[in-house]
Amino acid sequence: MAVGVAETRSRASAILPPLFVVMWSSAFIAGVIGVGAAPPLLLTFARFAFAGLLLGGFALAVRAPWPKGRQLAHVVVAGLLVQAVQFGAFYTAMGMRIPAAVLALVQGLNPVVIALVAGRFLGERVTPRQWAGFGLGAAGVGLAVADRLSLSPAGVALSVVGLLGLSLGTVYQKRFASGMDVRTGTAVQFLAAAPLVAVASLLFETPHVSDWAGFSWAVAWLVLVNSIGAFLLLNTMLRNAPASRVSTVFFLTPAVTAVMAWLLVGQLLPALALVGLAVGGAGVLLANRR
Repeated sequence: MAVGVAETRSRASAILPPLFVVMWSSAFIAGVIGVGAAPPLLLTFARFAFAGLLLGGFALAVRAPWPKGRQLAHVVVAGLLVQAVQFGAFYTAMGMRIPAAVLALVQGLNPVVIALVAGRFLGERVTPRQWAGFGLGAAGVGLAVADRLSLSPAGVALSVVGLLGLSLGTVYQKRFASGMDVRTGTAVQFLAAAPLVAVASLLFETPHVSDWAGFSWAVAWLVLVNSIGAFLLLNTMLRNAPASRVSTVFFLTPAVTAVMAWLLVGQLLPALALVGLAVGGAGVLLANRR
């Protein structure tokens, strides 16, 4: 019986990474539709507010334990980095015409940034083979964005800010809040990030919705599939595996995002970018090879 339970858990753990990649990648496509219907920070605020209320209500219904005291503070800090900084920057860059696949490619550097700091702050050992995989993945990302250097400088800078928010927030959460309940902890992160993004929207945007159908569809997808589904998976994986290993799944999101962007919103990538995607995929396979 114990063996059967262990096998079931092992299979479930194996399913989580590819499922997460598909769900996470779809956020970029929903974001393209959403920023075409409303300002990016308004879209981000709606995502956080609805996701926080829904997940918080569910957590209350099942009486999940809420973070308290110092743990609560750590959960909030991680949430501001991973949620407000990452998505506020990424969606604003998307509103500056940075293609979805390019943003996913910049985000694909997340494993490299985490690997640079995980050893110092988390005590995680990164093997030479993993470093080789990280290097190959980073080279793939570089190839894929090489012909995009003429894009908006502000948009590119915001993409880097979003990357740093995700990477530093992931390391911080693994270091100080890894024991949080994924339901209540994720809800707290959304609810903490929502007011900050709302203030930024009022200061830097003129909040309005030009296409309610597109805005509603994008918000619904971002809330249910990405904000709740994908982040529950991410936080579950962070509880059960080293941050450096979990982060390598982000090397796969650019390729999946590129295919989705081509099929669903007609965004194409040149040949060099496709080569970069292939190289990045090889890097993640090498970094994860046991």
